[in-house]
Amino acid sequence: MKPMAGTSGGSLMTAREGSPFRGVGVIALKEAADHLSSARMHLIMALVLLTAIGAVYAAIGRLRDTTAEDPYLFLKLFTVAREPLPSFAAFLGFLLPLVAIALGFDSINGEYHRRTMSRLLAQPIYRDAVLFGKFLGGLLVIAIALLTLWLLMIGLGILFLGLPPSVADIVRSLAYLGATLACAGVWLALAIAFSAAIRSPATSALAALSVWLILTIFWGMIAPLLAGMIAPVDPLDPFSVLKQFEVQQSIARLSPQTLYAEVTAVLLDPGARSVGPLFMSQLQGALYGAPLPTLESVLIVWPQFSALVAAMILLFTVAYVVFQRQEVRA
Repeated sequence: MKPMAGTSGGSLMTAREGSPFRGVGVIALKEAADHLSSARMHLIMALVLLTAIGAVYAAIGRLRDTTAEDPYLFLKLFTVAREPLPSFAAFLGFLLPLVAIALGFDSINGEYHRRTMSRLLAQPIYRDAVLFGKFLGGLLVIAIALLTLWLLMIGLGILFLGLPPSVADIVRSLAYLGATLACAGVWLALAIAFSAAIRSPATSALAALSVWLILTIFWGMIAPLLAGMIAPVDPLDPFSVLKQFEVQQSIARLSPQTLYAEVTAVLLDPGARSVGPLFMSQLQGALYGAPLPTLESVLIVWPQFSALVAAMILLFTVAYVVFQRQEVRA
């Protein structure tokens, strides 16, 4: 820190020297290494891996009856389900937020609990680097896990179906992985924000899980009730039904799980042309069952993907402001 002359009363204030992000890479790699070597992460990834293998194996059992003429057979590995197991995409959308919360709920208050925060900030690094490093470290671990699952699905698809994925399959599945990582980043940023605001790791974990439970399980029931109060149906106006549906859809999209489900439905189904009501104007000149180009599918869900990234940035900003205002010597 470098002393500077104050603007009033002859007081002094300090200015930071060097980049505030110096050391981000070191902290991110150290955080990722700690996660990958922890028993908690091993148990979580074992659960994810076993459930993913079960979902994919069940999907392969159903896809063996599908003709090899299907040009997007590989993508159906993500969406085809077989009772009692859900599809791979549904399973990932449900379990991945729990993985992100498990990685971030004690990232800040855990340092206070172990009494290592003051020693960490005594090094020549700023709080900015600490927070960014912890967030990027958790995101790196999730990215490694997603890439591993993706490569596993390619291997199982080639081994049991005998069909390698096409270039379009690869591009669509990679875009889906990007959206999945953005969704996980939202929950990771939420967990870190609670970790920065609440000193007890158990309480911050409970708060993050409560938000996840509301937005994942109950939000689908809350959205129609709110839409009915905001835009009630008028029996004399046939367009009021459509208006209420649009309001309900807007409210539902406040949940990252809804945004993620819409992205998944379009990217993994080339025949999908809309995330909402499909009008006749959208079908003009279209052949029944004809797939959309990959770029057009990406453009359809680009607002949803942008909303996930914006939510992640907003929640991380909240965590950043809270952490910057804390007294670390206490």
